[in-house]
Amino acid sequence: LALTMDGEPLPIPHGFPVRQVVPGLYGYVSATKWVVDWEITRFADFSAYWTDRGWGERGPVKTQSRIDVPRDGGIDAGPTVIAGVAWAQHVGIERVEVRVDSGQWREATLAAVPNVDTWVQWQLDWTADSGQHSIEVRATDSSGATQTEKRADVLPDGATGYHRIDVEVG
Repeated sequence: LALTMDGEPLPIPHGFPVRQVVPGLYGYVSATKWVVDWEITRFADFSAYWTDRGWGERGPVKTQSRIDVPRDGGIDAGPTVIAGVAWAQHVGIERVEVRVDSGQWREATLAAVPNVDTWVQWQLDWTADSGQHSIEVRATDSSGATQTEKRADVLPDGATGYHRIDVEVG
């Protein structure tokens, strides 16, 4: 149960007076805000708000990665950085790889993290040539499992597939 955030009382938008956090599960299962009481039951004996709307009852966080920069759209030619985050709850990230235009996978540099349940920032230097380019990213967790290439929608229990952006380099 979280009572504080950054050493201060939990702000109202983040769930004051108390928020429940369960590492390794998506927020609709594990990040209940504004907790005022609990009902202890079993999955089979209770119909929850989000599961009634098509979400999976357990919502395990899958090994995934995301490109945050550059954004879809236009960038200048020359040296630039491709960067983002990756996560693999309870096991951590061992490697993040990036490829441009379906070329060879190149290993990105990972930032330090305090524990395996923390998202890891990654970056890769890239010299962008003029033209249209697609950039993809994939993560491998510390058990050696690489995120799946197969794309799936967020429903019922989290999206899968390599994150891809398209950029026009001018």
